[in-house]
Amino acid sequence: MGRLSGKNAIVLGASSTDNMGQHIARRFLAEGAQVLVAGRKVEPLEAFAAETGCHWAECDITDEASLAALANTAVSQLGGIDIAVNATGWGLLKPFLDVTRAELDAMTALQFIGPHLFFAAMIRKMARSMGGRGGSIIQISSATATIMLNDHAAYMGTKAGTDHVIRCVANEFGAEGIRANSIAPGLTDTPMNAQAKQVPGLFDAFIPSYPLGRYGTSEDVAAAAVFLATDECFMTGEVLQVNGGLTLRRNPTREEIGAAVTKAIA
Repeated sequence: MGRLSGKNAIVLGASSTDNMGQHIARRFLAEGAQVLVAGRKVEPLEAFAAETGCHWAECDITDEASLAALANTAVSQLGGIDIAVNATGWGLLKPFLDVTRAELDAMTALQFIGPHLFFAAMIRKMARSMGGRGGSIIQISSATATIMLNDHAAYMGTKAGTDHVIRCVANEFGAEGIRANSIAPGLTDTPMNAQAKQVPGLFDAFIPSYPLGRYGTSEDVAAAAVFLATDECFMTGEVLQVNGGLTLRRNPTREEIGAAVTKAIA
C-alpha cells in the first residue's frame, strides 16, 4: 500500500455506482492518493465521495468548458494533478447498417473528441513548462480496438482512434514529464454490461477465447491503472492489454454467441 502517496488523481467517468471508474478511484485511494471523481451524474458522485472521503465534481467530457473547470477544480481542491484517468464510454451495440448519423455524432463526441479535449485540459495543468510536475494520463480503451466484434464498429473505431491520440500525447509531451498510456480490457463485468450479462449463456460464450480461462473484472483494470500511475512505470505511448490474453485469440462470432445462448435456455 502507499504506492501513490502524495499523488493527486482525477478519475473521469465515475458517476455510475460500482463502475470501472469507481473501482479505479477506490484503488487509488487505497494506495494513498488524493482523488477527485467526476462525471455527468451528480447523485452517484456525491454518494461515492461521502462513502470514501474523496472529492467530486460534475463534468461532461463533450464540453470543453466543463473540462477546463474540472482541471481548475482539481488544482484548487487537490493542489495539482499527477494522474488523470478517462474511464468514460458508451457500449453502443448495433448492426453496422442500422447505426444513425446522430449515434455516430454522439459516439465520436464521447469517445474521440471528448478524450482529446480531456487530455489537453490535463496537459495544461500537468506540463512542467506550464507549472505542473508531470505525471500519468490513462485512457480506458478496449480489446475491440484491436480484434473484431460484430455490431460494434462505431465503438471500436473511436477507441482505436483515441489509442493513437494517446501515442501522440506520449510522443509530444514526454519532455514535459507526462506519460500517456491506454488500458484495453476485454469483456468485463461492469454496470455498462449488466443487461448483456442477464442473457443466459452470453458471457459464457466468451470464456473459451481467454487463455487465462475467465473474463475480466474492474479490479484487474484498477490494478493496471495503479501501475501506470506510479513513478516506477517506465512506459509511455502503449496499450496495455489487460484482458487475460483475449487479443491473442478473438471474440466469439455472432453464431457462436447465439449457439451458447440457445444452449443455456434450452
